[in-house]
Amino acid sequence: MVVLKVSTFFRSLHKSVSVAESEAILLIKRLDYFLSNKLLEPRILLPLHAYSITTGHAQNKFLASKLIESYGLIDQQLYSSRIFVSLDEKDVFLWNSIIKAHFSTGNYGEAVDFFTKMRFCGEFPNQFTIPMVVSACAELGFLSFGMCAHCLITKVNLFHDNTAAGTSLVYMYSKCGFLESASHVFDEMSTKDFVAWTALVIGFIQNGENEKGLQCLCEMHRTGGDTGRVNFRSLEGGLQACGNPNMLTEGRCLHALSLKTGILCSHVVQSATLSMYTKCGDVRDAWLSFNEVDNKDLFSWTSIMGVYARIGWTNESFNLYLSVQDHGLHPDGTMISCMVSGFANSMSILEGKAFHCYTMRRNHLDDHIVCNSFLSMYLKFGMLAYAENMFALVKNREKECWNLMIIGYGKAGMEMKCLDLFREQQYQGAKCSLNSLISVVSSCAKLGSISFGRSVHCHIFRSSWYENSLVANSLINMYGKCGHLALADRIFHLTSPDIASWNSLISSYVDNGSPLKAVNLFNKMISGHVKLNIATLVIVLSACAHLASVEEGKRVHDYVKREGIPCDVSLGTALVDMYAKCGEIEMASEVFRMLDEKDVVSWNAMISCYAIHGCGKLAIEVFQQMEEHQVYPNSITFLVVLSACAHAGLLHEAKAVFATMMKYPVEPSMKHYGCLVDLYGRYGLLEEAKDLVLCMPFEPDGGVWGSLLSACKMHNDVYMGMKIAKKAIEADPENDGYYILLSDFYSSLEMWDEVEQIRQILKSKGLRKTLGWSSCENGLQL
Repeated sequence: MVVLKVSTFFRSLHKSVSVAESEAILLIKRLDYFLSNKLLEPRILLPLHAYSITTGHAQNKFLASKLIESYGLIDQQLYSSRIFVSLDEKDVFLWNSIIKAHFSTGNYGEAVDFFTKMRFCGEFPNQFTIPMVVSACAELGFLSFGMCAHCLITKVNLFHDNTAAGTSLVYMYSKCGFLESASHVFDEMSTKDFVAWTALVIGFIQNGENEKGLQCLCEMHRTGGDTGRVNFRSLEGGLQACGNPNMLTEGRCLHALSLKTGILCSHVVQSATLSMYTKCGDVRDAWLSFNEVDNKDLFSWTSIMGVYARIGWTNESFNLYLSVQDHGLHPDGTMISCMVSGFANSMSILEGKAFHCYTMRRNHLDDHIVCNSFLSMYLKFGMLAYAENMFALVKNREKECWNLMIIGYGKAGMEMKCLDLFREQQYQGAKCSLNSLISVVSSCAKLGSISFGRSVHCHIFRSSWYENSLVANSLINMYGKCGHLALADRIFHLTSPDIASWNSLISSYVDNGSPLKAVNLFNKMISGHVKLNIATLVIVLSACAHLASVEEGKRVHDYVKREGIPCDVSLGTALVDMYAKCGEIEMASEVFRMLDEKDVVSWNAMISCYAIHGCGKLAIEVFQQMEEHQVYPNSITFLVVLSACAHAGLLHEAKAVFATMMKYPVEPSMKHYGCLVDLYGRYGLLEEAKDLVLCMPFEPDGGVWGSLLSACKMHNDVYMGMKIAKKAIEADPENDGYYILLSDFYSSLEMWDEVEQIRQILKSKGLRKTLGWSSCENGLQL
């Protein structure tokens, strides 16, 4: 049919035109017609291709170029390549055609390969070749190849007055993260159109240099002229850069500029403006921008729902959700997950469960995004049973589902389940995320499971996470808590340590009874000019307190003053605790008085300072001041106050403090009772002490019986002492002190057989009297 129609068409041509020329002209017109009308189907193009071959025009470069382009546009690059290969002579025009056929359909690798073949054939590119090749290198991340193309551009002088080549180089360097090179290329361009400006603006913003991107956008607006005028794409990038609360003013300025220039009519700019206000948390302007969007799509509805969900306006968010369906749109997984996150953020448990039922009735749970959002919601609610049921219902679990559950177990303190699920995840071949891996390592640290931790370490070593500082810090922390300081130190030196790495290693030394190594590491940080944070100073002060080294402690305090570090609650409390344990009561009191803000931990530290140094009345005074400042005491507060009374022998005051516990929601623990028992015993009120022990709401432990036993020894009440000693041994059979006291009681009554029996028991149990130790500081040596 095609041949007949073409033959008919030839008869109507002017007689002066040869048959061959007429055929070529017809074929070209037909191809141009199809290209311009987008009617590009194989059933139409293939007969035209066949006709060009049968009429002897297979080597016609112009026809070949058109066919290559046509096949490329209908995603038939194989035919494009075959036509190109069949040509005997190839010029730059044909090379550009085949490169464009692959580049325009996203086959960037093939486009670069044909450019390489072009260079091997000795053909030089022209101004149309370079932008495609350089842009393909940008998409593939082939920076080295792109730099070679840059050199070629310079060599053949294609850069001058070629804005397309310069823009493509700016795009490539920006896409590969080399912003400095992108800026240099941009500065060298003699002519800068809006495409070049936009490429640089977007390059800065996509690489996180939002401030530089906005500066470039301002410069574009100021000096761009007609060719470099701000356009919808550059404004979209600028609005994207303003997507945090600190940049709200700049975002409003861009909004005003888009309104002034008329670009706000663009749907892209309208959506970008709405997205900017929602990310900044500006509910009022976000709502106004939402109303300005002409054709509201799912993205627009999801954006405004998201800003409501983040601030806990779940009712408003749900009303918008219902309005979406009234407008003829169907919510997708992203919109539903946004709604679910609103319930999670506001801790609306009943509403979240109700919405779960609502989505189940509408069969939305087939979407893995929706399932993961509900799983995350239940984990945030702390409803692990619901989360486990949700996890079990997911058939084809993706990696996010596994990772959410692993992290949830880790946060809930269910370390064994965390490790078991991680093991199952690896068995199923699912990939773990960075946060789930850190949760697993942290669980190993809490359980002291060093063997499993080493297995996880091997997994990390084989994966791409090994050089990540967060993973390295979690491994340092794990080995430190498990007592493997050599391995912790080795990981520390194998990575590029950040401040968290230093803190983890110093903390490991402190936790494992090596405070001197912790102090030495801190001194190494100072000499290496490592920037410290509050956490570093708190940990080091704890090490100084363990050493009872006031010299090292004062050195840290001097560093704080010298560097002008603000003394917040945590740092101030650490200083008070350090001076207290080093015996510097006045310094501890002075630091405490200078604190602008005091929490319950600060007050406890000051009370404890007086308690451990026998200043019972001063401890009670601080406790009373604490109540006057309306700081509610906790269980530790009452323990240190009662301990202070016990050390100072303040029985009546202790009884009053014990009674005060009833005013606060603090239940007396075994240790609170133990302090009071100790005081009764010191005063010789053994019967009262015994009655107190027997009326305790829980079974006494060895410590309480031990306090009463020591009182019996002090007041020489042998018969009660023997009874109490037996109770103490039953509660704590491994404590050698109880056996020795019982043996002393027997000796005082000359019950030598029983004394020998006690000795045999000690010998059979392998118990020996625990040796005491002390330390003294000599200069810098301990």
